[in-house]
Amino acid sequence: MRIVLDTNVLLSGLLSPSGPPGSIVQSITAGAVRICYDARILVEYRQVLLRPAFPFAEVQVDSLLDQLQADGDLVAALPLVERLPDPEDEVFLEVALSGNAQCLVTGNLKHFPEQNRQGVRVVSPREFLDLFRNRGGSRQ
Repeated sequence: MRIVLDTNVLLSGLLSPSGPPGSIVQSITAGAVRICYDARILVEYRQVLLRPAFPFAEVQVDSLLDQLQADGDLVAALPLVERLPDPEDEVFLEVALSGNAQCLVTGNLKHFPEQNRQGVRVVSPREFLDLFRNRGGSRQ
């Protein structure tokens, strides 16, 4: 299964490995789920994870990002036809659309209003896990 992972889910998964976001991060690092990304997403991941408020060493962050790049799908994203309320969220929807991801996983569903999703399935971490388990954890 190919997904786009919002930064908030990645961060939550690394900070709390036992919850739904943690299960998603584990599924990605185990190769059961493929992540779609572009350079803008990787830059945001790196910037957020390296904030002083979080306990991650630069070498750990770089290692994680290297694995995401090696095991994921780099997407050449096209701009959105219809804008989102927060332009900083647009990169995730752009990559989901251009990369034909099965869904965009976010902890902030309200940032992706239904009328602006342009056919992309936007789900919470819990909804994603239910969907993933119902599909038998396939690598489609």
